[in-house]
Amino acid sequence: MRERGRTALLLPSGATLISILLALWGCPDAAVVRNTLVAMKHFPKYFLYVATTTDYVSAYTIDSSTGALSAISGEPFAAGTNPHGIAVYPTGKFVYVANVSSASVYAFAASSITGALSSVNGSPYAARTYLQGIAVDPRGKFVYAANYGGASVSAYTIDSSTGALSAVSGSPFATATNPHGIAVDPRGKFVYAANYGGASVSAYTIDSSTGALSAVSGSPFAAHSNPHGIAVDPKGKYVYVSNVRSNNVSAYKIDSSTGGLSEVTGSPFVAGSFPIGIAIDPTGSFVYVSNNGSINISAYMIDSSTGALSAVSGSPFAAGSSPAGIAVDPTGKFVYVANWGSANVSAYAINSITGSLSEVSGSPFTVGVGKPWGVAIAAVAGP
Repeated sequence: MRERGRTALLLPSGATLISILLALWGCPDAAVVRNTLVAMKHFPKYFLYVATTTDYVSAYTIDSSTGALSAISGEPFAAGTNPHGIAVYPTGKFVYVANVSSASVYAFAASSITGALSSVNGSPYAARTYLQGIAVDPRGKFVYAANYGGASVSAYTIDSSTGALSAVSGSPFATATNPHGIAVDPRGKFVYAANYGGASVSAYTIDSSTGALSAVSGSPFAAHSNPHGIAVDPKGKYVYVSNVRSNNVSAYKIDSSTGGLSEVTGSPFVAGSFPIGIAIDPTGSFVYVSNNGSINISAYMIDSSTGALSAVSGSPFAAGSSPAGIAVDPTGKFVYVANWGSANVSAYAINSITGSLSEVSGSPFTVGVGKPWGVAIAAVAGP
């Protein structure tokens, strides 16, 4: 396959996501990484998981052709008290949920056949207060969770066989006030936390052996009013943060050696009212932001040279009531948004050239129990 003048890396059949990522990390051409992840056919099954603030995870299979959702048998799955953040292990076999009110992380094993969830032995795992965002590092070794009330990040190592968690020595690691969103860069070198109360972004280097975090020089880095969601582009060049009260998106360039951040020229970029969720497509071409107050989705094109954002034609795109979490599927074909107010999930097809969105037939899809907040997508390897 050839896209934008670059050739995709050929991989053996039966490769797992972990083995593919490990191979791609050694590849010097970031475009090869993007093209391969988009083009490969090793992931015939996709599952969507939605954390609802009324104690459950709703689960769906994704039709890879149309983007339509079908409820998984047995869902919703009990997930602690007031779950918000949700993250998926790289191969899709484990799902982790951050619970605001019970100050804990729930861990689930996901069936590779049906996508159904079952509790991991030892779950839930203790964290600090008012847990919000949660992220899994791309090597599948560590989990990081933002303790909104505890001004810190809890860190855990993952048992790759069972999905069980154990606290990293030194955890939790201090942040500025009220960390909310959290993200790990695609090389697994850095962690970034959006500090809602501190109007800043905390940055850390990851000890690749232990998972311990060390603050990057200059951290925390200034953001705008009440940063909430955070995402790192798939090339590891830029960080994007949704600022709730200032109704915009901050953009930063990452120092690839230190993990330090410098604000991109032109940042912040205008969004809608109360932007919350933020997601980037797997090619690193587009950014999507859920505007909780204006009931729509802002879409941007990324300038690959500078990291600057420009509005996609037709943006913003209508969503349901009080949209919150947002995710792009691993093929880059679809966007999913959890509409907290209308208790459903909107699904959109992405125009791969322009980044514009068109609603998928049958959207929005009903959430059976509770108010949806966090969204995560699992890609499950085939035979």
